[in-house]
Order: sequence, then structure tokens, then C-alpha cells
Amino acid sequence: MSGLLVERSTPLVLLQDGGRFGIRHLGVTQGGATDWISMSWANWLLGNALDAAVIEITLGGLSLIAEQDACLALAGADLGARLDDQPLQPWSSFLVRRGQHLVFNQPVQGARAYLAAPGGFDATPVMGSKSTVCREGLGGLDGSGLALAAGQRLTWSGTSPAPRKLDADRIPDLSATRPLETVLGAQIADFAGQSLFDAFNSPWQVDSRADRMGVRLLGTPLHYQGKPLISEGIPLGAIQVPPDGQPIILLNDRQTIGGYPRLGALTPGSLARLAQCLPGTELRLSPVVQDVAQEQHRRLLAQWQ
Repeated sequence: MSGLLVERSTPLVLLQDGGRFGIRHLGVTQGGATDWISMSWANWLLGNALDAAVIEITLGGLSLIAEQDACLALAGADLGARLDDQPLQPWSSFLVRRGQHLVFNQPVQGARAYLAAPGGFDATPVMGSKSTVCREGLGGLDGSGLALAAGQRLTWSGTSPAPRKLDADRIPDLSATRPLETVLGAQIADFAGQSLFDAFNSPWQVDSRADRMGVRLLGTPLHYQGKPLISEGIPLGAIQVPPDGQPIILLNDRQTIGGYPRLGALTPGSLARLAQCLPGTELRLSPVVQDVAQEQHRRLLAQWQ
């Protein structure tokens, strides 16, 4: 079966879908696309299930050769993609012809791009998902949790639709110009008052030590004054504060339990924007009550109905 041949890749190019759920009690994390909004739009452009398997391309470095004619879709970051010698912009589906080269070079805007194929890329699900979690050795093309590598072939079983483009007013804002909204956590009252003021009124910078497990923020250290904690389950987007006072926002490949105090957790929409932040990006946090966060999330989901 033909599809796409991987000519060149990096350890940051992974097969992802909506993630694994219902198994965290086994110590297995969820995985899945870190920018779930861009993944959903890439699949929407082809008429796929919104959580169908896509390629998550972080920072570029991917080169593919088409081995058949097809319609693919691209959403998320602008990684300088080119189809042969023609620039390729995200937020659209496009035709590829057999023998053409699809190349992702380096970030122009954002960090992660999502490439979708008709019906989603083929792979055998592991624990209900094709998502690649390298640390746990789960998912991916062969189920062993490895990144895409040169010489591998990507296939799909869906039918190619006609190309289309996302309307400009529907393209999401992936920048960090707006504060990342945070639902306050259980230990919020045990932080020093000055630290709470600093957390939501001072800028933070994305550290270079950022991956799919978590994003460390650099700024004014936060001081926790409560008692030591017993490890507990931690949700996606949890903002843990270790002893050095520099927050860590936990992402899709996080551990399932943790014992650091939590400032709160980012909303799903804010998490998608965080996933597109390059090291050095300056951002701010903004508190939001749970009811407001839930209503915002409902409005986000309504985009695809």
C-alpha cells in the first residue's frame, strides 16, 4: 500500500491522535496532540473524525515523498512548509501528486504543525489510541512509541475530498499575546499573598526545558507556605510549583501523579496556545472561575458542530 515515504525526520515528529483515556489508574498517561485545536481543524478540513491520527511536527525537520496522489491537510504552526518549490500555508487542505516532496523546514510562527490524511493515518491502536508516548514506549506506527524515522511509510484508508481552506475568521489565534487562562487549584490559598500577585501580574518566559511532559516558566519565584503534600492525581494543564518556585505546566505526556503544590490548571484553549510557544516566548497567566472556563470550552467545541 502506498502513501507517504519518510525521507528525513527528527525525534520530535510523532504520530498523535486524541489520546488515551480511562487508564491513568494504571500509571499510563494520555498522550495525544498537544495543540488539540489545530489537530481538530486539520482533520475537519478532510471530513475526518476530529481526533483521527495525524502527524505532529514540532520545530520542522521533516521531509516526505508522496507515493500516490492524495488530498492532505495542514493546520497549526507555520514551519516553512513547501510542496516541491511552492510555499504551503497552514489551515487548508491541498493536493499532492505522486513523486512530490513535502518539506517542513523550521518555525516561522508557532512550534507545532499538524498534517492530516483522509480517514487518519493507519496504525494499530495501543490501549485505544495510536498516540506516541516515547517515555512509555506506546503507540506510533508500530506500537512501540518511537518517533517517525527515515524509510518508514505512512498510509491511510480514507477517500480524498476536494481541497478547501479555512475561512480567515475561523483561524484560531495561536499566539501568547492574550493571557493564558488558569482555573485556580486546590492549594491556591497556601501560596504567599505576594506570590499570588506576582503569578498573575508579572510576565513569565518559556524555558528551553520544555517538552511534551511539561513547560517550565521562568520569572519571579513563587513561595508555597503550606504543609508537604501526598502525591495525588494531576490533570492536563496543571501548574505545579517545585521548591525553586519556577512553575511547570504539565502537558500530555506528564506523569499521572505528583506531590508539588498546584497554582491551578490551564483551560483547554490556553493549553493549545501554550503548545505553540517557542522557548523564550513571554506570556502571562490570568485567573478564571470554573464556570466561565467550562462555558468557553463549550463554545470552542461548538466550532465543529
